[in-house]
Order: sequence, then structure tokens, then C-alpha cells
Amino acid sequence: MVRREYAQRSVFEVLLPDGDKLWEPALRRIDEVLDDDALLDLVEDALEGRRPMSRIRGRLGTPAEVVLRMLVLKHLYDWSFDECEREVRGSLVYRAFCRIDCERVPDAKTLIRLAQLLGPGTLKGLVERLVAVAWQRKIIRGFRMRVDTTVVETNIHYPTDSSLLADGVRVLTRTLKQLRQVVEPGAIRLRDRARSVARRVFEIVQHSRRAAKAPVQVRMRTLYRELMGLTRAVVRQAETAAEQVAAGAVRGGGLAQIQVEALAEGLRHTTGLVRRVLAQTRARVLKGDTHYPDKVLSLFEPHTEAIRKGKAAKPTEFGKLVKLQEAEAQFITDYAVCATRIPDGDLWVPALERHVSLFGRAPRLAVADAGFASGKNEQAATNHGVRRVALPTRGRLSATRHAHQRQRWFRRALRWRTGCEGRISVVKRRHGLRRCRYRGLDGMERWVGLGVIANDLLVLARAGPRKP
Repeated sequence: MVRREYAQRSVFEVLLPDGDKLWEPALRRIDEVLDDDALLDLVEDALEGRRPMSRIRGRLGTPAEVVLRMLVLKHLYDWSFDECEREVRGSLVYRAFCRIDCERVPDAKTLIRLAQLLGPGTLKGLVERLVAVAWQRKIIRGFRMRVDTTVVETNIHYPTDSSLLADGVRVLTRTLKQLRQVVEPGAIRLRDRARSVARRVFEIVQHSRRAAKAPVQVRMRTLYRELMGLTRAVVRQAETAAEQVAAGAVRGGGLAQIQVEALAEGLRHTTGLVRRVLAQTRARVLKGDTHYPDKVLSLFEPHTEAIRKGKAAKPTEFGKLVKLQEAEAQFITDYAVCATRIPDGDLWVPALERHVSLFGRAPRLAVADAGFASGKNEQAATNHGVRRVALPTRGRLSATRHAHQRQRWFRRALRWRTGCEGRISVVKRRHGLRRCRYRGLDGMERWVGLGVIANDLLVLARAGPRKP
């Protein structure tokens, strides 16, 4: 059953009358912001969606207030779920901040399950409410807007064709072994080819470190053909087992049938991905087509994309493109995780429309980097009512355009725009947006949303107490 909060006296009132002096000033102000009822309503509605009658039936669950505050604390300090549980359990300040006091601290697994209930709509609503709070406190006015994009990496290893094939063989073999344990003996035929695959992969890695001479390239192609042959054999075994389960020839006793069907569904999902890896390996390695479309970069995070942002230290990043837009005071007013890689310029108009919906008016100044620059985007900003648009263009400029970009307000706007780079660096280093630790595209949305919420709460805290 969903609860809003615990009903009891604070542990500081009982054991530590002067415990308020232990609080950090920023954490105290974040505590005041999170007392907002609208924020709790959003989290409570999300928790109710777990079961149809969660509000009135079932055992008492973790209160919505505790869930929100523990997730904020986790992303504020970039902890893991285990670290969050351990730190909150051992600190009187964190117990008081999370409104747990003398109650039991939710364990890491419980917090993981509850965090998965916070969908993109809930997180967007939380950010929107924080924007309203910042506007009421006059921290932001909506007079300025700056937009930039970055890449949040998924939690995968560096993708190579050989390692992806080895991952596929390992996952399929492991699933087939689990399936054999829950069905009658001898129903599933399995030949373990993991050692043969590992030997080929190891030799491929050794040859890839040598000079690209003709004998080395011939041997590499031979190894890849052998590796692909072994992988196809394992895929055929998995497809045969899945077909047997679908036809009813292989069954589990009693409740084990549910597990059998789940394992068969996992086999079908993984074999589809491995078939795609085989096709791209054949095209890339054997036929030399390095621009093969829709490449699979991970069997565990198949939504991962290869994105090039022009960085010298890291030319190619593997993850998802994320848009961050800010107002004054380095406050992030909106974010978006792009399902597919799109040009930066296509995100300009949605960012303007989102700003208008949040503040009820267009910004006086709108600025972005050269990736957003185009005549169409400048005209769209003017049509929305933006007074000054600073979108620097690349290449050779006409005399009129050069004079326009040399104006004092334009150069000051570009200097203010560089704060986007610093804000992106902060959310990556402090709040963990460098690499997403949650799984799936929904996990990426949740990871980015909670990181943005942690950043905005910290900005509100540093702005000082509420002005009368």
C-alpha cells in the first residue's frame, strides 16, 4: 500500500536536541525545497501505478517522500544503490533528510524496484515543478535561454565484431544451460563451444596488434570465418530449443513452465541480435563495407549509438544524444534524450516551444553553438518573439554577417553560451551523467532526469534561503 510519509517524531528531537547544527547549509535548503507537496504528489502517483489497488490494499510500502529523497541523495553525490543504503543507514543527518529517522532504511533492491516506477513523465513533471519554484524565488526569470547537446555513454565495453560474437555465444550458452536445468533431462541438446570461441577471439586480438600485412590479414579473415561458423552453430541450437518450447515439445513441471517460457523468449531476443551481428561482421570484415547501417554495438544495450562530437580525446562516443537547455543562474529548465541521432539544428525549435510553455513568453536572448545555426532557425526564433538571437555561423562570412556577429551584444551572448560547457562538465563529473548505470532506454531517461533534478536542487540551495 502506498504511503506518503512516516508519522513519528524526528530522531533529532529524541536523541540529539542540537542535531540541526550537523546539517550542511546546502542540504538544509534542499530539504526545504523537497517539502513541496506538488513534488510528493508526482512521486505518489507514480508509485500508485505499480498495482491497480496500491493506494488501499497490500502491506505498507516505502513512503513516497522517502523514495524521492533517497534518489535525490543518490544522484546528488553520485552513489550506487548499495552506497546510498549504507550511507543513509549510518548517518543521523541522512536519516533525518530522507524522513526515515528510526524506521528501517529501504535496502538497495527495494530502491531499485521503486526507482523503475518513475517514468519520463514523472521526472519531467519534477523538473517543471522545480522551474516553477525557481521562478517564484526569482532565481530565474526566463529572459535568457541557451541550448547544447552532449553524449551520455551507456555502460558497455568497447564494441568490436569479435567481442560481440563472443558475448552472443556466452549469453546463448548460459541461457541454454539454465533451460536444461528446468526441463526433463535430455530434452535440450547442447554442445558448449565457449572455449573454442574464446581461443579464436584471443588470437584475433593478438593479430590485430601487429602490422597490417597481407599474411596477417589473411589469417584474421580465416579466424573470423571460424568464429562466425561457431556462432552460427550456437544460434541454431538456441533457435531449435526456442521452437521446441513454442511447439510444446519441451515443458517444465508446474510453475517451472513460466520460467521455461521466459528463457525461450530470451533466446529468441538474443538470437535476433546475434543474427544482426553476424550480418554486420560479414559485411565489415569479409566484404570491407565499414559503413554498414544500423550496427549493433551491444547485446545488453542495443539502443546504443556511435556518435562523433569532434572531440580530440574521444572521437567516437557510444551512448545517446542528450539535449540540455538552461535559463539564468545555470538552472537546467529542460532535457531530452534523443531516441535516434539527429542534427543539433532540429532541436532548436522544440527548445523554444518548451521555453514558452514553461515561462509563458519567449526569451529575450536565445543562444546556441554553431551546430544550431541556420537561417531557418534564426527566423523561427524571431517568429516566436525572441529579440536577440545569437547563432554563430561557420565558414566564410559576408560583410553584413561579419558585422552582425561582431556586435558587442552578440559577443557577450557567445561568452555567456560557453557556460553550457561548464554545466555539462559539472553534471557529468558530479552527478554521474558521464556514463549511465541504468539499463535500457527507460533507464537512460531516468538516469538523465534524476541527474538534472539533483543539479537544479543544488542551484536552488546555493541561491540561498527563500526571500520574503
